[in-house]
Amino acid sequence: MSFWQYAPYRSVAQKRADAAKTVAKLTKAGGCSPVVIDGTKISTSFWGKAWCKHIEGWQDNQNRLPRGRSYVRSGAVVDLRLAAGEITAKVQGSSLYKIKITVTELPSARWKSFKQLSLGKVASLLGLMQGKLPDELLQELTNPETGLFPRKQEMKLHCDCPDYSSLCKHLAAVLYGVGNRLDTQPNLLFTLRGVDHTELLSQAAGAAAELGTAALGTSALADDDLGAIFGIELATPATETPAVKVIKKKKKVVKKVVAKKVVAKKAATKPVATKTAKKPLPAAKKTAKKTAKKAARKSASR
Repeated sequence: MSFWQYAPYRSVAQKRADAAKTVAKLTKAGGCSPVVIDGTKISTSFWGKAWCKHIEGWQDNQNRLPRGRSYVRSGAVVDLRLAAGEITAKVQGSSLYKIKITVTELPSARWKSFKQLSLGKVASLLGLMQGKLPDELLQELTNPETGLFPRKQEMKLHCDCPDYSSLCKHLAAVLYGVGNRLDTQPNLLFTLRGVDHTELLSQAAGAAAELGTAALGTSALADDDLGAIFGIELATPATETPAVKVIKKKKKVVKKVVAKKVVAKKAATKPVATKTAKKPLPAAKKTAKKTAKKAARKSASR
């Protein structure tokens, strides 16, 4: 096929079959990480949908995005990997094309402002995994110019296909594939921008310690969920902060007081032992006793 020739038409079924064959070959050769779309929606989570909405704001590439959606739905993105400052992928088209997208690191000043804005908002940070955030923080994170998502100017897009466009259908498919991947691994967005998401979690933990028992209880319930979604293990701190020690001491005092009250209540409700009353004599015994007394009196009078 020459540079300017169009590839022959392939049905969706043929595209899926070609993609499946390529995935099998890559898996045998060493492994791959294909994008699999279940249903009609490319993304269903907050982070995934926000990413897709962000790239759809690039007005100069509106004609390429629909082709990219069609490609990613057909399983054409046979391998997708996200790392610090880089997205690499392989897309099965008329040939197997290699994709490389470099992303600039999030400016330190911008990241610092996110952390300051998040400080003390424990509920919003624990809800970060689901995108349950206060409006102020939500607007900052998703701002198309100053938010967490990279602007087009902060990305260098490259595909080895013959398309001259700055955003071919293969690149568009990969960008939509990233949105799908963020459904299950939202931590990759932070990795891509070169920042450590655990710093936001540390802010939440510090605020929880200051807020006291209620906040600590909420944080404890969320540890497993945070670890599962962000792909980390939340380690138990080796040393306790003074605030935590005070809280634990108060808990012990409360437990002792409650225990004493329970003991006192049990003692108050315990039945008191009483002397057993003498059982009344049967009627026959009473009659015999009276007869004996009468006989004794008669003999005494004689």
